[in-house]
Amino acid sequence: MLKKIFRSKIIKFLLAGGLAAGLNLVLIYLIIEKLGFNTPFLRNVANIISIEISLVFSFFIYRIWVWTGGVWNFGEVFLRQLPLYHVSAGVAVITRILFIFPILDWLKVNYAINTIIGALASASINYLISDRFVFKTPKQKPSLTYYPEALAPALFVNSSSIANESRTVETSNINTLSIVIPAYNEEDCIVQTVRTISQFLEQEKIDYEILVVNDNSKDNTEQLLQQLNFENIKLRYINNYYPNGFGFAVRCGLENFTGDAVAVVMADSSDAPEDIVSYYHKLQQGYDCVFGSRFIKGGKVIDYPSHKLIVNRLANLFIKILFGLKFNDTTNAFKIYRKEVIQGISPLVSHHFNLTVEMPLKAIVRGYSYTTIPITWRNRTTGVSKLKLKEMGSRYLFIVLFIWLEKHLSRGDYHLSKNKQLANQRLKSNG
Repeated sequence: MLKKIFRSKIIKFLLAGGLAAGLNLVLIYLIIEKLGFNTPFLRNVANIISIEISLVFSFFIYRIWVWTGGVWNFGEVFLRQLPLYHVSAGVAVITRILFIFPILDWLKVNYAINTIIGALASASINYLISDRFVFKTPKQKPSLTYYPEALAPALFVNSSSIANESRTVETSNINTLSIVIPAYNEEDCIVQTVRTISQFLEQEKIDYEILVVNDNSKDNTEQLLQQLNFENIKLRYINNYYPNGFGFAVRCGLENFTGDAVAVVMADSSDAPEDIVSYYHKLQQGYDCVFGSRFIKGGKVIDYPSHKLIVNRLANLFIKILFGLKFNDTTNAFKIYRKEVIQGISPLVSHHFNLTVEMPLKAIVRGYSYTTIPITWRNRTTGVSKLKLKEMGSRYLFIVLFIWLEKHLSRGDYHLSKNKQLANQRLKSNG
């Protein structure tokens, strides 16, 4: 019963409003007491700043938790909904101050009760306006309803798979699956990773190759790969012929795999092998790409460092809004692509971990079909993570803006439809 009550939209609205009010009080205290905004003028400034921040905070809490679904793009969120929400909140406050409080005072209602009734009435007005006008979006087909991510696996998505509307009509079966694994100083985990993946693929009777790219490791990674090569003829490795770097190592692997499709998998066993099998079977349904999400129902993260999780969700939310995506885990490297997609998004330009964003965004912007399934991610138990957030921030932003400019300024020169037209014209001229 309690669980049903707390799932109510109105209860969620009140709880989120309480959080916003609490944030407002904390901000006022910090700005006045800790930052020294002690003069009458500065106290007014403190009030304005704290109210605006708490308003924006409550807007996104409502958008993510209360009024889920809808369209997430810059124009819808920042140019329509957020301004309307300010109007809604303003109308609620003005109604409380100019009408509700004076009437209750005239009726000589106790001040405490006056305050409670006024707050509830104001919240009701805000709720009604928000529900009717601010967050109301055109009805979507049930199978195409998407929900934004929070700071943990989403609780609101009911479907186990999210797909974009376009599907590839003519697609070939995937006969051989390639696994590309970049490896730099992974002597503690590379053997377990390769053997576990091999075991799962053998059990499923999937024809495969595992291509490990040794990124000029300084430990015993290469020696271990030589040993694994003798054990399993489906494993081979090459040394990265580019300069060191995650992006360079993956690009080296993508230039040398031989399968009909390729999955990029991390060497540290953070990606679940059973999800590779799910990727393979989903790709056989005709999609060009399959993207995993750790942040939809059924997805899971295990031992994700808190600071990285927060940065991850904020970065993905930024990308989601900027591109108007329905996908919420762009930054994860673990994805699968048909061979034609890799050809269609080349040449790749990222040198480092920003390649994980470049590949899926290019595939989406260039018109390749994709679907999303829940996956599990587990933090490495051995070795050291190579991702340095401070070093990667500007590189991620560069590649995101680079592809955003392609989407809006290239006039479709790199889109799949235009490439097909060019190919058809060549065939006709040759014929």
